[in-house]
Amino acid sequence: MKIEAVKERWLIRTPVVSPAVRGLIRRNVKPQLRFPCSNRLFRGVVMAVHGGRGYASPWDDKPYETLPNGKRIYVDESDVVTFLDPPKELIPLDPASYNPAAYLWKKIEDIPEERRHRLLQFLEPRLISRAWDIASARYDDPKLAKKTASKLFSTGDPDVSLEYFNCRTSQGPLIVSWINSFKMAVFCSNNGQIYGRICGGPIVSTIANAFSPLYFEVTEAMEVMVTEEPCDIACKFGDGLLTIEDYPQGFPRSAKHPYPFNDRVVIYIRHIGPGVCVGQAWQEGKELQQVPQRFCSDILMVKQYY
Repeated sequence: MKIEAVKERWLIRTPVVSPAVRGLIRRNVKPQLRFPCSNRLFRGVVMAVHGGRGYASPWDDKPYETLPNGKRIYVDESDVVTFLDPPKELIPLDPASYNPAAYLWKKIEDIPEERRHRLLQFLEPRLISRAWDIASARYDDPKLAKKTASKLFSTGDPDVSLEYFNCRTSQGPLIVSWINSFKMAVFCSNNGQIYGRICGGPIVSTIANAFSPLYFEVTEAMEVMVTEEPCDIACKFGDGLLTIEDYPQGFPRSAKHPYPFNDRVVIYIRHIGPGVCVGQAWQEGKELQQVPQRFCSDILMVKQYY
């Protein structure tokens, strides 16, 4: 069997020129994923292995598979999950031949923006952590490193004044267990500074009204202070008493943060695809002798589209 015959066949609904995952063979065994694996993916690889006889072009495939119960499984979202958690029968022959962060970016880009929120339910916590690890390869490619999930979230865009991100994490501190699912608002002030706040959801809204709206300041960052891993931006909560000149309509004024948000909590963020980020939250502590600790598990953030 010629390896060249199966290049660029794995997880690709439409032909991709760059980046491409090269040399992956799928053996005829039962998939290990928790959702049904697409028959068209298996068919395309098998036909290619056998010389292409009877191969059905992926251009003719629908963007979803219909299960016997009538439920639709969208191919693009499944591709992202499969890439982050590949079955054992998908064996990369030469992992050094492609940039995994570039491939992940391309697969997220293939998902229509109005459907990207589905990643919040598809990606388990361990896959969110896997996405954080894969995103480190972005910094090996200067062009890819310049791409951002949101212009407002990183550099500020005069044409965009407010964006929302739906966020999911797990294993948050017991005192803030509600942080497992929340919404994040990011906005640009008149002074050009980018700010944000944790909001959304009945529990979060109650806490915001009773204690603090949990504002933070968005700044560019080169690395996570504790681990020295590269990142793109940092959301610094500080003590909550930010000098914000103007607020989006309906937003409350800033107030002092309650514990533990007043203990130098910082969310470090990496861009992994259009409208999608992954972050790590750290409680770095105000006291010099205090040992920084993870605030919660890795956070998946998906931009909300209207």
